Formats: sequence, structure tokens, C-alpha cells
Amino acid sequence: MLGAATTTSLRIGVSVLVLLAVVRPRLGRLQPAQWRAVVPYGLSLGLMNLLFYSALARVPLGLAVTVEFIGPLGLALAGARRWVDVVWAVLAATGICLIAPWSGQGLDPWGLGLALAAGGCWAAYIVLSRRTATLLPGQQGVAVGMLVALVPVLPFGVASGGFQLLTPHLLLLGALLALFSSVLPFSLELHALKTMSTRTFSILMSLEPVAAALSGWLLLGEQLTTGQWLAVACIVAASVGATQTTPHPAQLAAGE
Repeated sequence: MLGAATTTSLRIGVSVLVLLAVVRPRLGRLQPAQWRAVVPYGLSLGLMNLLFYSALARVPLGLAVTVEFIGPLGLALAGARRWVDVVWAVLAATGICLIAPWSGQGLDPWGLGLALAAGGCWAAYIVLSRRTATLLPGQQGVAVGMLVALVPVLPFGVASGGFQLLTPHLLLLGALLALFSSVLPFSLELHALKTMSTRTFSILMSLEPVAAALSGWLLLGEQLTTGQWLAVACIVAASVGATQTTPHPAQLAAGE
């Protein structure tokens, strides 16, 4: 109803207002090293959202999520050091392929390209999130990062003219979108990356299509095929296996 650019601007803009009010980061006290970490983090975050919503305007949701996941999956494979790491990544990839709606409908090449570019930004976001989490305490990284993310996105939102169509109902939906899709998950992800490797985090991201499929089944009455249930099993097994077989930091330090 509002378009990709306006929806992205609304989501990030409301998130910025909420985070600035709650976290109250002291921007003037940030050190140069902190700015060098949080600026690329915020830019990758903003571009990831803008590219993904632009892809959704052209290709189905499930396919867009699947193509976008190539970014985190590639990051997981790049960080693999043992054969078991590759097994979990391949198992997750198998599940993603099984759950995707490869029906041939709506396969717009430009839309697929946008989703793939969003996946590249997603991989960059994961790496940069870990760095930001170590340099900015608490939720300051998310608050400042979201403020930076608004910079490359807002001009597209204003230029698209979608804000002229904004109603109180759509503003409420945008606020809920910001809360449940940005404020809470990005804050939790930044905290999680303080305690786990980017490889494990990337594989755990494969649970997103599973959550979408199960939500559709429980809330929307959408039926899953046998292949899709198999996909759920593969992805859950990969995510559980990745976390259970990741060496403890003490073991890594000892070279085990």
C-alpha cells in the first residue's frame, strides 16, 4: 500500500524514535573507533531492508527469503573449519531449497537480483554486528546503527511519495512492524553475537523460513507439503547441530 521505500523508511524511522527514547545514546561521546564500526553496520542494515522490500514487490515472499539467505549461508561456509561445519551448512541449504516456492511464478530477474543483493548486505550486517557489539555497550550499537541506517533509506522513501498515502491505521501497522521486525530482533541479535561465532549465527538464521512456514500453518491455515515438512526437519537439525558442535571459546583458545 505504501511501496517498498516508504515502508522501509517508516519501519526504520519509527525504530529510531523508539531506540533513541529508550537507550538515549550519547552521540557526542562516541570515539572514532566506535563510529568506524557503527557507520558501516548501520549502512548495511538500511540497505539490507531497502533491497529486501524492493525484492518483495517483485517476487514471492518465500522465494525472496530463500535467495536472501544465500548471504548468511555463504558466510557460514566461508567460516567452516571442520567437515562437520560444512555438513550443517549444506543441510541448512537443502532445507531452504525444499521450502522455497520454486513454482516458476513471479520469477522476476530484477527481483531475484535485489534479493541476492539484500543477502550480501545481510552477510555484511552479521560480520559488522559482531564488531559493533564489542565496541558499543548495551543497546547503543543498535540505536546509533538504526539512526545511520535511516540516512540512505529516507531519501528514497520521500521521493517515492508514499508518505502522502499514510493513514493512522498504516502508521500503527508501521509502528508494530518497527517494534517486532527491527527494535526487538536487532537488539537480541547484537546481544547474541557477543556470545557465538558468526558461522553459528548464520546457520541459525536458516530458522527464519521455518518460522514463516509454521506461522502460515498455525495462523493462516496454509498447508505444508511433505517436502516442506522435510525442509523444516533439515533446517532444525542443521541449526541444533551447529550450536551443539561449536567448540567452547576455552577450547578454541587451547587450539582444540
